[in-house]
Amino acid sequence: MTSILETFLVSVKKEVIYLIKVGLIGLGKTGKYIAEGVLQQNNMKIVAAICSPNSEKKGMNLGELLSNSKTDVKITTSDELQATIFKTKPDVVVDFSNPQAAIKNAIILSKMKVNVVIGTTGFSKEHIEKLKNIPYKFKNGIVYAPNITLGVNVLMLLSNIAATILNNYDFQIVEMHYKNKKDSPSGTALKLYDEIEHGLQISGVKNKPIPINSVRAGGIVGKHSVLIIGEHDKIEISHESFSKKAFSLGALNAVNYIYKKSGYYEMKDVLNLKKILREYIDSLDNEAVSSQI
Repeated sequence: MTSILETFLVSVKKEVIYLIKVGLIGLGKTGKYIAEGVLQQNNMKIVAAICSPNSEKKGMNLGELLSNSKTDVKITTSDELQATIFKTKPDVVVDFSNPQAAIKNAIILSKMKVNVVIGTTGFSKEHIEKLKNIPYKFKNGIVYAPNITLGVNVLMLLSNIAATILNNYDFQIVEMHYKNKKDSPSGTALKLYDEIEHGLQISGVKNKPIPINSVRAGGIVGKHSVLIIGEHDKIEISHESFSKKAFSLGALNAVNYIYKKSGYYEMKDVLNLKKILREYIDSLDNEAVSSQI
């Protein structure tokens, strides 16, 4: 017969095994939504919160910043990153800072064998190539996800498929964000460009222009549209975020995915879109076979 003490020890052991220690870099609107999201998870715990060196949040209690009593983590700055990581030992750090800082942070974190989810946008192609190489050098895991919302990844998949099928149509991308967003085009728009270009190349079409139009106005959280225009008809696929809470949901999925993994990944890996699409195609094949019997 199992004693109460044994039952308690088993439950504690399970909690220790499965609790993911999370660090946060960047405590703007998106960072705060992610922090709130982590605090609502049963398998995660915030152990570090990091702001920019000149931020007014330096030294604050994260719980006070969020008006949430579930955490009392003290906010430190990015120039103390190595010391903070050494002290708090996070399993995964979610970085929503800026491109220059994120690259520097990724190198420091990877050297310390910490896995990283990067939602920062505005990277150059050279930066992205550097990010891809970092986890293979230091044997940790990185999810690069400028397109961190779940819905926008479906938009990317559909755009890729459409480009493969409708390769004689014209493609244009329109992205809209709040007026103070610095990078233009957005990182998501650039990823959409890559997905459309890839779909066209699969179908044998190369060097087709894919214009990106950027709008910066008001308080638009984020909207991306793909216009697919032929001689006689038009298709428009779009995704719009109403709240930055959508980014939090994607970040939480990415944290769960990259925990204890190594290598470079993107959100399409986190969501396992290839498997979903393959299963869908298989189901169509099965229906076709059944109808012939």
